[in-house]
Amino acid sequence: MKKETKVGIVGLGTYLPEKIITAKEMSAATKGVWSEEAFVKKLGIVEKRLAGPDACDGTQEMGALAALDCLKNTGTDPRDIDAIVCFGEEWKEYPLTTSACYIQDRIGAVNAWGIDVQNRCCTTVSAMKIAKDILLSDDECKQIMVCGGYRNSDLVDFTDNDMSMMYNLSTGGGAILLQKGYNKNVLLGTHIMSDGSIARTAGVEIGGTAKPITAENLDKANMLRLMDAKKMKDRLNLVSMDNWMHCIDEAFRKSGVDKSDLGYLAVLHMKRSGHEDMLHRLNLTPEQSIYLEKYGHVGQVDQILSLKLALDAGKVKDGTIIAMIAAGIGYVWAANVIRWGENE
Repeated sequence: MKKETKVGIVGLGTYLPEKIITAKEMSAATKGVWSEEAFVKKLGIVEKRLAGPDACDGTQEMGALAALDCLKNTGTDPRDIDAIVCFGEEWKEYPLTTSACYIQDRIGAVNAWGIDVQNRCCTTVSAMKIAKDILLSDDECKQIMVCGGYRNSDLVDFTDNDMSMMYNLSTGGGAILLQKGYNKNVLLGTHIMSDGSIARTAGVEIGGTAKPITAENLDKANMLRLMDAKKMKDRLNLVSMDNWMHCIDEAFRKSGVDKSDLGYLAVLHMKRSGHEDMLHRLNLTPEQSIYLEKYGHVGQVDQILSLKLALDAGKVKDGTIIAMIAAGIGYVWAANVIRWGENE
């Protein structure tokens, strides 16, 4: 019987800007509509990162810096990378430029081809699946860098109370290197699901072809909005947690691993009650996850950041079963399963 080829995680990289905004400062930005206590206890944000004025905090550059950190951490020659799958956000230094190509040149991955993929804050889990599928289907592809940057925090209007669910949006970059035949930190099953009925309930309302920027709306352009807040929130309240649980169940089924073996949850930042509910449903203790209250929601970087923090804290060790959990406006939910350490 032919031995199944594994795809493993060689290592990680991250980048976080130095600039910090505190719950007190965010409260002031809402003109007191949300108190400092509400930011901390309800929204679950003690502080988060914002981009500074330097070029290093650009979306594409943060993705490149995270990839360089990953190369350093793993001792990988960038010339050995065969492809770059970039999950970086569309809000970046120059719209309609390909971030993967910028990163390819920036890190010296001269032999790699690149592609940008995007389903918002769900993209890291989706991109890891895409990268794994490419590695298993292409005999010439051995290593793929999955990376990107995120700074949608620029697009948050703290005076728009409908946007409170996105007050946590933060800034940073992440990278994860996948290798075919690497029998450690093996990426197992992934499950992704979408609900397009709320595809246009959230996004940048003014600045696209439907509502171009004009002199009259210039002050409201290029900001995230809930175009139909009631429809989106009603739908998410009805299905979101169940959809996450379904994705987790399916990811474990595809992995051939019992869900009760789950040891660490690398989950996106969400309101505190939602995080606690998810841990309860999965029979996990708070020690089996890291709540990103000092980072906020760094978009699709959350899962990589969570895993890095867990490794640094000794929460993930050889044999730990990890699940990465993500969701993105559109709306998309996803989960994957990783067996850390040497594969059995």
